[in-house]
Amino acid sequence: MSFDIQGKLYEMFDEQQISDKFRKREFVLEIPDGSYTQYVKFQLTQDKCNLLDAYKNGDEVKVTFNLTGKPFTKNGQTMYFTNLQAWRMEPVSNNFDGGAGAGAPQQEAPSFYSSDADNDLPF
Repeated sequence: MSFDIQGKLYEMFDEQQISDKFRKREFVLEIPDGSYTQYVKFQLTQDKCNLLDAYKNGDEVKVTFNLTGKPFTKNGQTMYFTNLQAWRMEPVSNNFDGGAGAGAPQQEAPSFYSSDADNDLPF
């Protein structure tokens, strides 16, 4: 399952070498949610750990992630773990100049609606 979310980079953690074959790096995204701000932690693994290198705290980003979960049973009790596994990060165009300069105009999203009065759509 893949999801996208946009927010501000709030905190980035150092990469952790968990084992000889596994490394991870976590970060927190600040996401406005009505009256409350959410602080959501994501995880990058393996070759995706370096995705954070292009950003700094405060940057507005779009994160694409998979929602994963698995059970873990210990001493007869089952616990469930949920992880937000990020695998793509993109700058949000209104905050990242991408070398175009801070005053670069934003492109308007294409519209699927026509302003022609004589189109043949029934609505």
